[in-house]
Amino acid sequence: MIKILNPCKATFTGIGQVMFQQSAWTGLLFLAGIFWGSYENHIPQVAYGAIVGAVVATLSGYLLQPKSTDFDAGLFGFNGTLVGCAFPTFLANTWLMWLALVICAAMTSWVRTGFNNVMAPWKCNSLTFPFVFMTWIFLYASRMMHGLPTDPSGLSMPQLNIHFDFVLDTSFGQLVIYWLKGISQVFLINSWVTGIFFLVALAVCSRWACMWAAIASAVSLAIAILFEADPNDIANGLFGFSPVLTGIAVGCTFYKPGLKTALWTLMAIIATVFVQAGMDSFFTPYGLPTLTGPFCITTWLFLLPAYKLNTVQS
Repeated sequence: MIKILNPCKATFTGIGQVMFQQSAWTGLLFLAGIFWGSYENHIPQVAYGAIVGAVVATLSGYLLQPKSTDFDAGLFGFNGTLVGCAFPTFLANTWLMWLALVICAAMTSWVRTGFNNVMAPWKCNSLTFPFVFMTWIFLYASRMMHGLPTDPSGLSMPQLNIHFDFVLDTSFGQLVIYWLKGISQVFLINSWVTGIFFLVALAVCSRWACMWAAIASAVSLAIAILFEADPNDIANGLFGFSPVLTGIAVGCTFYKPGLKTALWTLMAIIATVFVQAGMDSFFTPYGLPTLTGPFCITTWLFLLPAYKLNTVQS
């Protein structure tokens, strides 16, 4: 029984680690939210992709480093979970897509280990960049492989123009929906109900993480509206998910909570919105989504000073 429970717990914990939570219960609630949002949007394959990606990445990490404590901590699984959500979102639901998903999810464990080794001297880790990097590679490869057609129903890319046909509804009720979608989009799910699932899941493990996720989504929403970003992207929460991850990472994961940390975190959240917009502009001509790339870049920028300041948690 123990041999069966350990891999299951490690898999659910890996799902929880997408938002830095070492809790199988949090991972289970995340998965419940993913299932809700996937079925709500008529793309159930995203939910099953998350499970497949988490399992494959966790097992491949174990095969790579069977004695590593990262296995039980779920640190091998979170990149694979995101791969599992991304592939059914951007690629058509074919058996070759599932095969590519398995290959990519397995590779994230190896890529994570390599990137972490490279970044170790600066006391940073790769965060979700293995997911970002490998997904970019496979999405680009799909252009040369007819067996991996893109899914026209996938998330739309931001458009490089200043004339928006969509008029943003800024009533209080709609703003709450946009705010919750900013949290749900961490797993590429466009559902305000899923956002509630995720907040509850975070609260189960860490009230600090729940608070910073809520603050980050609200601040990023305000900044995006203030600077008149694409209203369609705002309404779908696409300016919120990277700041949410940045808020949790800087606010309570890598730095000790406190007044200075709070101010530092707010700056990081705001910076992430602009990094998001800049990366959207850069990658749109290439037809690639930025994924959680803005979160990775901004968090690295705000963690690197700790290399000298020595204020990072041990």
